[in-house]
Amino acid sequence: MSTTPTVFLVDNEQAVLNALSRLLIEEGFAPRTFRSPEAFLCAHDPATPGCLVLDIEMPYLNGLALQRALQASAWERFIVFITGHGDIATSVEAMKAGAVDFLTKPIEDRDFLAAVRNAIAKDQVARETREELQSIRQRLASLTPREREVLQHVVAGQMNKQIAADLGTAEKTIKVHRARIKKKMGVGSVAELVRLTLQIPLGTSLASGLPRTGSAYASRGRE
Repeated sequence: MSTTPTVFLVDNEQAVLNALSRLLIEEGFAPRTFRSPEAFLCAHDPATPGCLVLDIEMPYLNGLALQRALQASAWERFIVFITGHGDIATSVEAMKAGAVDFLTKPIEDRDFLAAVRNAIAKDQVARETREELQSIRQRLASLTPREREVLQHVVAGQMNKQIAADLGTAEKTIKVHRARIKKKMGVGSVAELVRLTLQIPLGTSLASGLPRTGSAYASRGRE
């Protein structure tokens, strides 16, 4: 998988593609050009970091239709729209659907580059977030069913003695489980466990019947 951000350019006007490509190359970007949304979809790899610069008005599948197609396929791609025939309704529709920017031709180089940098920055943050969530999921998957059960009680703010009573086991056993959970999750405190588990729900079936408390950190000093 490529780690260099790619600027995908989709416009049915070759002159526009050539001009934007030259500008991007001069600024150190790696552009890839397509004369139609269909050609882009055939070659698109969602794993490639970068952004999409997309013309609104094109034959057959237009820019907004491509935006919807990407969303329907769960292919997150941050989009900068460009158009020579922009109108308020179209720009509002594009922005509501998640477009980063909406630029009207002729485009100022400064505005175009700023929009591209913004879209790439958003893409980088989104990819880092997905990687973190995937890492958390993998760590949670490494826990045994009993460890997941104990974890639910820990992040609810219960002390070892309370957890042991609820689960019908010895307090020292809970201490062992907590130590293993922290090691597998790669954390050193309950506060860190709470931060991770707030990002990935552990599942309602395990959580049912657990106490609700406003102090998820109540057991921080009782590990």
